[in-house]
Amino acid sequence: MEITQSKNSKTITYDEPGKFENTRFEKIHNVIFSSAKEGSVKVAKEIRDLILDKQSKGEMCVLGLATGSSPIKVYEELIRIHKEESVSFQNVITFNLDEYYPMEPENIHSYHYFMHEHLFNHIDILPKNINIPKGNITVDELHDYCISYEDQIDAVGGLDFQLLGIGRTGHIGFNEPGSHVNSETRSILLDHITRVDAANSFLGIDNVPKKAITMGIGTVKKAKRIVLLGWGDKKASIIKETIEGAISSEVPASYLQLHSNTTFVLDKEAASELTRIKTPWLVGSCKWTPELKSKAVIWLCQLTGKSILKLIDKDYNDNGMAGLLVDEGSSYNLNIKMFNKVQQTITGWPGGKPNADDTFRPERSTPDKKRVLIFSPHPDDDVISMGGTFDRLVSQGHEVHVAYQTSGNIAVADHEAIKFAEVALAMNGSSDDKLMSRVIEQLKTKNENSIDSIEVRKLKGLIRRGESIAATRYLKVPDENVHFLDLPFYETGGIKKSPLSDEDIDIMCNLIETIKPHQIYAAGDLADPHGTHRVCLNILLESLKILKSKPFMEDCWLWLYKGAWHEWDIHEIDMTVPMSPDQVLRKRKAIFFHQSQKDGIMFQGNDLREFWMRAEDRNTKTAQKYNELGLADYAAMEAFVRWYY
Repeated sequence: MEITQSKNSKTITYDEPGKFENTRFEKIHNVIFSSAKEGSVKVAKEIRDLILDKQSKGEMCVLGLATGSSPIKVYEELIRIHKEESVSFQNVITFNLDEYYPMEPENIHSYHYFMHEHLFNHIDILPKNINIPKGNITVDELHDYCISYEDQIDAVGGLDFQLLGIGRTGHIGFNEPGSHVNSETRSILLDHITRVDAANSFLGIDNVPKKAITMGIGTVKKAKRIVLLGWGDKKASIIKETIEGAISSEVPASYLQLHSNTTFVLDKEAASELTRIKTPWLVGSCKWTPELKSKAVIWLCQLTGKSILKLIDKDYNDNGMAGLLVDEGSSYNLNIKMFNKVQQTITGWPGGKPNADDTFRPERSTPDKKRVLIFSPHPDDDVISMGGTFDRLVSQGHEVHVAYQTSGNIAVADHEAIKFAEVALAMNGSSDDKLMSRVIEQLKTKNENSIDSIEVRKLKGLIRRGESIAATRYLKVPDENVHFLDLPFYETGGIKKSPLSDEDIDIMCNLIETIKPHQIYAAGDLADPHGTHRVCLNILLESLKILKSKPFMEDCWLWLYKGAWHEWDIHEIDMTVPMSPDQVLRKRKAIFFHQSQKDGIMFQGNDLREFWMRAEDRNTKTAQKYNELGLADYAAMEAFVRWYY
């Protein structure tokens, strides 16, 4: 079915809001796309159609706009539409949701700066039609200013379309938990989780403002049309709570259940916790694919607290899975099949076991000695995410190469760089070292709106290179097998990166074609806090498309690992590599070589533990989950998914 913006506007291809999927669980209309880009293009086209419809009537189009990472691809598509389809934005009036307070508009962390950088500087919108809350007004002016912002929206007839993101607290705009359903534009104290999530952009939580100005829930709800964007698995739990939970001030986005023309536009990862996606057998009849069978049986084990071989018919029947037993004949047959499937993912030979029957092993036995290429987005992801497997591959005689895709320079704190620069200056025995003296001066006088100079970035990159070489030498990898790619997309000096380019892809293609690997390992994160993991994976996949016809690619398998923040679900895993306590310790020591990333690192996400702690906890929990399913009891396990390109 289709819906329209208004009685006379053009149609868009969403199901009608208010008429949901066949599930009693969902209370907000939502559509799921395969990727954030696909969903963003669809939303941008809806905005385009609304603008054109308004133009045809001689009317202004009033848009409510959001900031943050969620709408960036929508804005990129709107810019493309303006430039390639000649769509004018001169009849558009915009009102942004929020702004940090206090905040100068020219500050690179301001939403004023963000909107001009990502949209307004690239389209023909009239400056007088741009409205963004002012973060630089005085405290005495604040109350009256918020009232006037509401009046400006009312004066142009209200918002025709409101674009939203969602925070992990369930906030929309900066309407934090506790916000009232009828709240209007106001100042607000930011939740700690919101500030943690913003810490990456501000290079540390201490730099994140504690207050903001935001449109209220009541203001947002007056919009004629609302679209909320949700990307990545770190948004999955709050998306589920918002769509399926009760309306509550503790989850401000849940108030959107009261709006009759709201659509949540999600990617697969953000939608992954919805009942119809995660446990569709609780919603209705299922087509029991092999993947869904694995997912259901493991879920049932976790629900009942039983191992696979202890499940009985009643467990299946009581939890909406009777149809699965009809397909399989009995719980006994199904349990044995699923137990064997999970058990066969475990191997102590990640490069394949020589002279062994590999029928049920995750990797091939031939060739005995493989060429292995490990891609690491940052200069520590290799040892953090797969340090035990890395160690095993080297010790079992494979030719292991490591490629660090980015320099990781922005993750080196200024005080760390000053320390190294001062050592270099002292080593030269003279204060006449103009380069190091200049670098030290730049670091000590740096202000919050500046990005590092090329010289400082080079120093920070060299710090991370040195740490990486130290770790790979510890794992006995020859220096000539360590490759630093410094992909250009990353080298902007700031949090915002350039789009991936042909140059990035060429660098990757050249390395792969030179090594001709039998195995590639790469980070498979789709919701990395930095965003770098996702871009690095996209560059790899594009490179493999180009190289696919090469003869050596017929023997090349791609294995994906997760980064420091997440792990694969058990039903997704194709290979697990168990680690002994000694190997866990070796992995820890390899991580320790990345000294600049210890002790209060800059990009921690919402987990304040050091990387080695997170890695060990994750690997231990994976082993525990396998043991709870009835498998052998290991100290720790690293997990991988095979990707078919």
